[in-house]
Amino acid sequence: MQFSDLKLSKSIGKALMENKHHTATLVQQRVIPIVLDNKDLVVTAQTGSGKTAAFALPLLEGLLETQDAEKGEKKIRALILSPTRELAMQIKESFQTYGAYTNTRVMAIFGGVSSIPQKEQLAKGVDVLIATPGRFIDLHKQGVLALQHVKTLVLDEADLMLDMGFIGAVKQIEKLCPRKKQILMFSATMPNKIKELYKSLLVAPEIVTITPSETVSKNIGQLLYYVPKKNKTDLCLHLLRNTIHGKIIIFRRTKFGVDKLEKTLHKNGYKVVSLHGDKSQSLRNAALETFKNTKASILIATDVAARGIDIPKIDAVINFDIPNIAETYVHRIGRTGRAGKSGIALSLCSADESTYIKDIQELMERKITVKEEHPFPLHKSKPKKQPNTISTHKKGRKSSNSKKNKKRWY
Repeated sequence: MQFSDLKLSKSIGKALMENKHHTATLVQQRVIPIVLDNKDLVVTAQTGSGKTAAFALPLLEGLLETQDAEKGEKKIRALILSPTRELAMQIKESFQTYGAYTNTRVMAIFGGVSSIPQKEQLAKGVDVLIATPGRFIDLHKQGVLALQHVKTLVLDEADLMLDMGFIGAVKQIEKLCPRKKQILMFSATMPNKIKELYKSLLVAPEIVTITPSETVSKNIGQLLYYVPKKNKTDLCLHLLRNTIHGKIIIFRRTKFGVDKLEKTLHKNGYKVVSLHGDKSQSLRNAALETFKNTKASILIATDVAARGIDIPKIDAVINFDIPNIAETYVHRIGRTGRAGKSGIALSLCSADESTYIKDIQELMERKITVKEEHPFPLHKSKPKKQPNTISTHKKGRKSSNSKKNKKRWY
């Protein structure tokens, strides 16, 4: 379906055309008409499925009637709650892109930076406010947020807000808004607590579910490498040298793992930046800007830090650690192969992660191609040592042929 079939205004259509957005994704096709009908809505869809545009476009359409309001008369009519600062900024950028030919005023508020500029901007009037829950409550306590004109409340990445402990704040914010409003909830997964939340807040909502098998792009090639855990770093370096090039995201499960791999890649001559929860906001912003501007070709991140961030033209994704939640795998690989372009996802699986692969394949309803020919396979033969690799392994480690380590996984 084309965006032109969705009965959007000429001003929004012009912005879509200029950004070469012609075809609506599946979630956009299903969601936009429902939002335009002013119905409550619950959407379950993976990262990369086009959720932001699915709510941004119809909300902008509904706000067009106020686009000629004079400066200072604008009121918050759409409130979007986001779990992270990076995602809030990304949503803001999307609204600004799609609303380039409207007079809609958009801003984002989040912690980690001074609240003074945010309060000054709010005083000038805003149509669409994107906020992280903590900063929103902080500014509301200071009396700088007028919510009586809110028509639509969007809860984006609801399951991540649950994981980050924001659900209590979300409930509090919902009560601060007018009783009569439209509520849109978007979530990558649907745990029981999220079901309980939407049942308590939404009124007769429409339910839209986009399955992972519908979400994973056919443009993404997927390769699986079975490898001993101790050889993952060596295999990662081998793949970076011989298999993949361009802009790459590497996912690790822990903050420690991110830092360790970043140091190793730096030592081996790669321009790399990283994202995880222990980094300050200024460092996170700098890392993203460096990666987006291609001053660094590799971004290493944890799932929570990278959740929802949209970085265009990713050539490849490496799952250094296999996620123990199958949906997370789909989130990760969905960052490549977008906008009709091809991409590749490489997964490094050690013996203890094999059950995760089974769950992932069942969720996607497809097998991942196993790449058996590589220097560090899971078999008894000694792995080939790669040249020019700066080793990160401690000396004096027992040989894999010792009696203690003789048992192997195939």
